[in-house]
Amino acid sequence: MSSMLKPIDWKTQTRRAQSATEIVSQLARLDGWKLTGDGTDVAIEKTYTFANYFETIAFVNALALIAHRQDHHPDLSVHYNRCVVRFNTHDVGGISVTDFDCAAQADALLAG
Repeated sequence: MSSMLKPIDWKTQTRRAQSATEIVSQLARLDGWKLTGDGTDVAIEKTYTFANYFETIAFVNALALIAHRQDHHPDLSVHYNRCVVRFNTHDVGGISVTDFDCAAQADALLAG
């Protein structure tokens, strides 16, 4: 699912809002992600917890690089020892496969 080493040019891909069934199926593959919001404000969200502010900001900076490379930017809520990451795809008015790919890449930052 993850394209950590090879960014996908999402501008060249046809994207669409995922159906409720597709969203539930994709969420089952991700650890700790949940569905939030409704209508065009629907998103997937996860809270990452860290030991201190430095670790939180290191994660945010690494995630910023992924977001830049994928040209898909999450909403972030940054706190001393945690960061809430929220993905949705504004141009399709919902959640697309891009959101799930970027969520997997965010998780990969802390894997192993």
